[in-house]
Amino acid sequence: MSLSLSLSTDDLSRHIADTIMGGFDKHYRLFRECTASAKQRFERAEWLEGQKAMRDRIQFYDDRVQETLETLREGFHAERFDDVIWQRAKLHYIGLLSDHKQPELAETFFNSIFCHIMHRTYFHNEFIFVRPAASTEYIECDPPTYRSYYPNAAGFRASMRRALADFNWACEFEDLHRDVELIYLAIQEHLGEMPAREANFQIQVLNSPFYRNKGAYVIGTVVNGAIEYPFTVPVLHTTTGKLYLDTVILDASLIAVLFSLSRAYFMVEMEVPSAYVQFLRSIMPNKPRSELYTMLGLGKQGKTMFFRDLIYHLHHSEDKFVEAPGIRGLVMMVFTLPSYPYVFKIIKDVFGSSKEVDHETVRRKYQLVKQVDRVGRMADTLEFSYAALPKDRFSPELIETLYNVVPSLLEEDGNDLIIKHLYIERRMEPLNLYLEKAERNGRPDRVEHAVQEYGNAIRELTIANIFPGDLLWKNFGVTRYGRVVFYDYDEIEYMTDCNFRRIPPAPDFETEMSGEVWYSVKRNDVFPEEFATFLLVSDSIRKAFMQNHADLLDVNFWHDVQAEIRKGEVKDFFPYPESLRFCNRFTHDHVLT
Repeated sequence: MSLSLSLSTDDLSRHIADTIMGGFDKHYRLFRECTASAKQRFERAEWLEGQKAMRDRIQFYDDRVQETLETLREGFHAERFDDVIWQRAKLHYIGLLSDHKQPELAETFFNSIFCHIMHRTYFHNEFIFVRPAASTEYIECDPPTYRSYYPNAAGFRASMRRALADFNWACEFEDLHRDVELIYLAIQEHLGEMPAREANFQIQVLNSPFYRNKGAYVIGTVVNGAIEYPFTVPVLHTTTGKLYLDTVILDASLIAVLFSLSRAYFMVEMEVPSAYVQFLRSIMPNKPRSELYTMLGLGKQGKTMFFRDLIYHLHHSEDKFVEAPGIRGLVMMVFTLPSYPYVFKIIKDVFGSSKEVDHETVRRKYQLVKQVDRVGRMADTLEFSYAALPKDRFSPELIETLYNVVPSLLEEDGNDLIIKHLYIERRMEPLNLYLEKAERNGRPDRVEHAVQEYGNAIRELTIANIFPGDLLWKNFGVTRYGRVVFYDYDEIEYMTDCNFRRIPPAPDFETEMSGEVWYSVKRNDVFPEEFATFLLVSDSIRKAFMQNHADLLDVNFWHDVQAEIRKGEVKDFFPYPESLRFCNRFTHDHVLT
């Protein structure tokens, strides 16, 4: 017998709240166990295991949601709950948040459960957390979110050495005194001269390192008087398994690049994630909280924060959604809001004739992008179902296009246009438009930079076992930091699944000149020689490409990369300029002086 039949309305509501909170607490316990184990993986140099843990962690949230839904449906017949039961369940749930360490995440989990059970007409603040109900300020945790060190008493170098030693890694440092001296020299070079030490001079360091790929990133800030100086120290392994400090990053914009959504998510052990986000925001005030939560591996919270920000922006702006500039894609329909730095992508009902994928395949490709190391070269996406947007904010031309191209994914509900499935990602300037503008304005330097970045993006993706598939310029974008990033995923493949081939010689001259293909082509066959046909579209582009990336047209390049991947090697990717690395910046003589 269903438990719901024997309980009063208030008791049933309380059981619902307790069940949902229990599901969330289990999720976050497993999440923390996974992130806490990143320390051991780092110490043991278990790079492949780290990549697997990152992929597995993405599924944790959906698994716990499904478990909780099954409990509510089987034990309580959740679909029968009326409005009063859900409203009281939310009130009971708010009571459970009062002393919770992750209240904002627990609210999002409640929303996820409710939205799976009830129709979207209930998606307002009476039933779900459209607005947060619990404050995330001043939540205490033990140990504290960050540790403080006081150089006025102990000295700067000694304080920094202690701050790094306090992470208690099982590996020993190769030469921590040397590396801290290099930090001091880099700070001196960055500032010009060391400022006078004020009475409040202190070093604040987040309690957990940020683990990703083969590095551990120590993040902190130096407080001196009224000025704060953010810093990040990447800690890496030597070939003998000892630790060393690779550099110190002192530029806030370069620290922000570490948190770019085109990179893999961090592993960070956090009891109070909102406190970590608050500390990071003090360093990067222009970085949206939604992106910070996402980069900490809390993607569902990132989505919640993003949509709240979007609705807030719509209330404070008047421009219209319009079709995104550039060449229309064969698979995705893309629109944007000029005043908001994101694009909205919908899978078309019918693909272009040259595309051999289906809707489910495209969705799998986008999910794959979340699970691999994006190495700063693939844009991350937020995926939404049944997104409600005010219809009057869509231009008439866009409405007409949407109903022509994606009618199966549209509904109307009062003043809202409902999009049943939607991807959202940071807006970039399409690379083909960037190159056209640079050539039109007589800027060969920009052409060369963009082409060099394009080739570097392809090289780095291949090392991460990703073949973009469609290498056309229009499928890449230029970020606000001048990096070239790939964003069209319907044809991506693992490098190890591709068969890179040379075009075989034609049997005779007539066959070669006929324009017909004289050789068999299987699904994953790739012919690098053909890239030149659609890439080298002008003299300036050809010159820049052949100077920097001619080997990308040679099948040997691709075979060599495949061989490296199959050996199981994990390459180093530095999310900061190579010129900043101590090994490229200072000599042994610098330390001696």
